[in-house]
Formats: sequence, structure tokens, C-alpha cells
Amino acid sequence: MITIEFLGPINKKPLQVEITNLNELSEILKQDESLKSWLNNSAVAVNDTLVKDTNYILNDGDKVSLLPPVCGG
Repeated sequence: MITIEFLGPINKKPLQVEITNLNELSEILKQDESLKSWLNNSAVAVNDTLVKDTNYILNDGDKVSLLPPVCGG
């Protein structure tokens, strides 16, 4: 099971899914209208390490974080 956490202003509860890579996650999240605007401009971290490869292999117990852009001082 993979845990998905949504940080900052996305403000959604964590999600638990059975997936093997970030492409599969993208397909799941695209179905949620409230997330569509965040998907193109958010960074993704797996176990607190930024990842850009959507084919990145996920393992049982991994934590994926969606990191939206934020501004502040």
C-alpha cells in the first residue's frame, strides 16, 4: 500500500492506494476535479526525495507527497 499525502493549500486527507509507479498515481488523481489544477504545477516527493521520473517504481510502504508551489517570506 502506498500513502499519498497532499501538502500545503491542497488540503486533502491522505490517500492509500495500491499502485506500482507515479504514472498510475497520476491517472487516479486526474479523476478528482479538485486536484486537476494542482497536478501540473506540483512537485512530487517519494519518501521525502524529489522525483521527476513518472516511471519511478514504488514499493509497498512508500510515501508520496504532492508539493504545491507556495510563496511566502
